[in-house]
Parts: sequence; structure tokens; C-alpha cells
Amino acid sequence: QVQLVESGGGLVQAGGSLRLSCEASGSILRINVQGWYRQAPGKQRELVASITSGGSTNYVDSVKGRFTISRDNAKNTVNLQMNSLKPEDTAVYYCNANIKTALLVVSRDYWGRGTQVTVSS
Repeated sequence: QVQLVESGGGLVQAGGSLRLSCEASGSILRINVQGWYRQAPGKQRELVASITSGGSTNYVDSVKGRFTISRDNAKNTVNLQMNSLKPEDTAVYYCNANIKTALLVVSRDYWGRGTQVTVSS
């Protein structure tokens, strides 16, 4: 069984910063792509940023230059540093990881429960 636990959400003023972290635990053999998604009220969940096991990153255009995704393979963690936050960044942020475990033949996606980020104007 694998669990993803997010931390670091909260309330911040526009222009401020937050750092989200997500730790994966369980019978993990390998973590492939990791990412952060977000879902604002009334909107579809969208991919914010992703990072491969080799460190290649991808960002949605709206956060480029403001957000930075990183990972620590030794600690099974992925982080999202969010700077210059805007009210439109307000959403529930979800951690996602594609993980190969000892229990399954193929890897699959796992999700955290989400952490609220609220940016006030």
C-alpha cells in the first residue's frame, strides 16, 4: 500500500510564497513521474507541474517563472515552491506520483488527499 501525504498549504497574501511538500510511503520500488495538480471551485483539475525521475520538469504556462518543482529521490518526496502567488492560484493542490510497488506487476498513479492554498488579494 502506498500513501502520499501533502503538507505546506495555507493562506497567504498576493505576492507571497508557499512551499508544498509531498512524501510517499509504503512498499515502493520506484517512483517515476511526480507532479502537482490543482483544482479550483467549479473548474477541472489541471496539471501545475511535473518532474521525471531524471529531473526533467514541465509547467503549465500560468505558473512558469513563479513555481519550481523539485524532488528528493532518497526521501521519496516532491516539493513545489510557489512564489509571487496570485489570487487565481487559489485551489486545492494534489500530489500525484506514478509508482512501482512490490505488490503489482505494473506501476500506477497514486494521489494525495490535497492541501488548500488560498491567496488573498
